[in-house]
Amino acid sequence: MDPLYSTLSFDISRLVTQRYSTSFSLGITCFDPQIRGPIYSLYGFVRFADEIVDSFHEYDKAKLLDDFERDFYKAKAEGISLNPILNSFQQTVKRYNIDDDLIQAFISSMRSDLLRSSYSEKEIKDYIYGSADVVGLMCLKIFVDGNQSEYDRLKPYAMRLGSAFQKINFLRDIGHDIQELHRIYFPVLRNQPLNELTKKEILEEIEEDYKVAMQGIRQLPKCAYAGVYTAYLYYYTLTRKIEKTPANILLTKRVRVSDYEKIWLFVKAFVSTKFN
Repeated sequence: MDPLYSTLSFDISRLVTQRYSTSFSLGITCFDPQIRGPIYSLYGFVRFADEIVDSFHEYDKAKLLDDFERDFYKAKAEGISLNPILNSFQQTVKRYNIDDDLIQAFISSMRSDLLRSSYSEKEIKDYIYGSADVVGLMCLKIFVDGNQSEYDRLKPYAMRLGSAFQKINFLRDIGHDIQELHRIYFPVLRNQPLNELTKKEILEEIEEDYKVAMQGIRQLPKCAYAGVYTAYLYYYTLTRKIEKTPANILLTKRVRVSDYEKIWLFVKAFVSTKFN
């Protein structure tokens, strides 16, 4: 492949990441330079799929998602795509030997957003695995440079971190999800409203995910530790803010971490990494 086009493809994935998520972009700058491009390409892929099911309301979402999936596999088979996002991602998939079952699980969860409005206990576990855990696992493949034994060893921790992040995203966006998208992601809310008791139950579950995940974060390769720890600090700060926000306010207001706080978390992660 022409090196210029390859570089351009990864640059566009980086631009997508920066435009859609300042928090994730900040975390990526903490990674060693050699893995930033692959992580940008991964984010671009999952972001575009997520945008299809969450934002393109005036279009045939199912067809768009089918086309996106088909175009990815065409790019993977041919080794190139004129869609820069798919072009960079297919290179990353091959370079780090990312398992196809992870990609399929992700696409399956995206499709379920077009078919379901609420989830049972088993259904939400499957959904979170596909929408969040596998994203963490794809990142892990990059972190360990495709080393299967290291991947297998750290896999359970990566899954718990992905689960924690996704559940916090659900709580942060709960008003929009229920009122605009008509989705309920927490089984406990199928038959009762979000209140202080149900919020406490959800947060206790997330705390357990954090405890397990932190054990794995401490074992990550040096190239990835600072970036993942920065993301952890961001989400943990967001968790504390949600914990302090009344349940009825969560339904009307999206809790955020300020830019000032993000910069402070970045510095904190850098110092922790430097002296640990």
